[in-house]
Amino acid sequence: MSHCPHYTVAGQVDELVELAVRDARDGYHEVAYEVPGRGRVVEATVCRVKNGVSANYLDPYMRRRDPDCMVIGDEQPTNKPTFRARFGTEFDALRQETFAWLKTQELLVFGFVAGVPGHGLDAVAVAPANAGFFALGLALLQGIVDLAKLGRTFSPEAVVYVAPPFRHTAFDGKQVVVHNRRPGLHELFSYNLYPGPSAKKGVYGVLLTLGEQENWSRPIARLSR
Repeated sequence: MSHCPHYTVAGQVDELVELAVRDARDGYHEVAYEVPGRGRVVEATVCRVKNGVSANYLDPYMRRRDPDCMVIGDEQPTNKPTFRARFGTEFDALRQETFAWLKTQELLVFGFVAGVPGHGLDAVAVAPANAGFFALGLALLQGIVDLAKLGRTFSPEAVVYVAPPFRHTAFDGKQVVVHNRRPGLHELFSYNLYPGPSAKKGVYGVLLTLGEQENWSRPIARLSR
């Protein structure tokens, strides 16, 4: 994160609400990105409402979860589709491209505990700052931790990276979420802004992976909300 232009560490839901509509003009905040070969693409418009914020995806396809979005980027055993099998290449090259793109963005970062408080695992979300509505959705689903007031060591075992433009440049407009299991850290790359595949199903997949690694010694305590 030290290489990006600026980053904000959020510790409260109210902060994410403010970020979700920070650049609003005429009441609407546009979540837009420059996409090579396409120019500026608006993924969603966000506005403030009485009970928080409302987001509208301009592409109707993005208004519900694609059931075929999940792939596995590593070489560990799995019964799920792998990145290499589906796309014909190793994931590492795109992983590095994703990090390079994130370094060019103003970022939003926050910590959360995946699963039941007191029994879950520490995790971090890293997203473009203009996608505050997505971060808000993740925080409402999984919670948010104020790292400055936590009172204990925060040791992330999972991280969610959000990089929307790659939906267009690498995946022909499709929703894709890549699980990349590394020693001590489960990386989840969300290449879209619909929260179902990543903020909800994706984090649940992280917990299932952990349960398998622990031989299901704590299968109930670790379950997501």
